[in-house]
Amino acid sequence: MTNTRPATQPVAARTAGFWQAVLLLAGSCMPVLGSVLITPILPQLSEVFGDQPGSEVLVPMIVAIPALIIAIFAPFAGQIVDRLGRKNLLLVTMFAYALVGTAPAWLEDLQLILFSRVLVGVCEAAIMTVCTTLIVDYFHEEKRRTRYLGLQTVVTTLAATVFIAVGGALGVAGWHTPFWVYAISILIAVPMIFLLWEPRRDDRTDAHVAGIAAGEKVRVPWKLLAAPLVVTLFGGFTFYVLIIETSYLVVGTGVAATDTGVIGLAAALASLATAAGAFTFARIAKLAPRVQLPIAFGLQAIGMLVIWLGGGLPAVIVGAIIASAGSGLLLPTLLTWALSKIAFEQRGRSTGWWQTSFYLGQFLTPILMGALGAAVGGLSVAVGVVGIAAAVVAIVLGVLLRRPAVVDSETVSA
Repeated sequence: MTNTRPATQPVAARTAGFWQAVLLLAGSCMPVLGSVLITPILPQLSEVFGDQPGSEVLVPMIVAIPALIIAIFAPFAGQIVDRLGRKNLLLVTMFAYALVGTAPAWLEDLQLILFSRVLVGVCEAAIMTVCTTLIVDYFHEEKRRTRYLGLQTVVTTLAATVFIAVGGALGVAGWHTPFWVYAISILIAVPMIFLLWEPRRDDRTDAHVAGIAAGEKVRVPWKLLAAPLVVTLFGGFTFYVLIIETSYLVVGTGVAATDTGVIGLAAALASLATAAGAFTFARIAKLAPRVQLPIAFGLQAIGMLVIWLGGGLPAVIVGAIIASAGSGLLLPTLLTWALSKIAFEQRGRSTGWWQTSFYLGQFLTPILMGALGAAVGGLSVAVGVVGIAAAVVAIVLGVLLRRPAVVDSETVSA
């Protein structure tokens, strides 16, 4: 006779709390680290590699190419998450992230640096997909889930502010130095080993038990995801415009490319505004996306138009702050709109496709901005054109999403 628990006995649900939230939010900062840490040194990198063919596109790609890789690999990461589990994938990629992220600290070749950034993107695709999926898994109640999805943007944007400041400060010692900061992922991964767990389908606290039956084929809920993915593609682009272009806009006002302190300060102020915008999300969550999305895109539009029409360093800083506040509200709104009603078995795939849409928009940013800048005769004008497009999208969404009955019926049918 053994003491083995009967197979039919339900497994007690584990309750996530403070430390699980801290670790998942900290892990979510890793893709942000990849995006913003080295933005203050982009003008330096443009000078170092300026004599290489295509450097005007390749240097910004050092920041942007991880976004392309996230866009490509996030759906595959989502399938792995749904089929094989969350925790092990997260741990492996957190440790690998430290290795490939620090590689440019000792590399001198632009092509090798870009290859290391490809690997960074692979790790980021898995990390962000798993962290977001686990937030939805662990925090079942709608109020807590909304709070932590909002906090994910608040924390990541606050971290972005710190990373930008750190990148600017370390950049004074040379462009290699900021890359060592990627090793921080090890410090986060170690406690994840002990404090995170693999969610179970028989956790009866989760709403998925009323949805997909055991053994039923899992499909991506395209009907529910289609509209959020399209809007997220454009939102990823507008979100990233000032992240990648602020340093160039500041230099365009006469600030020296080597003055990473001033460049980093301007970017950090914009990042703080992003955090402030994200912080308001939980407070106005009851307004629903049909109100939040037009507000978010509208703020982006106003800020970008200020940069275009104002001219000079003060206008760049003020416009970046206004637009970034809109970006901070935009990100958790898009994420919640897309994922809050997704069943357990579909969350990995759905999160992966959302990441694909968002980061594809980010990747396209330097390409589109380069082409747009060349077409209209300058970067600040190109930013203004994007602002006009954001205003149009705000108006269109404000009209199309004013029919709550349609939105509710789509949610129910999914």
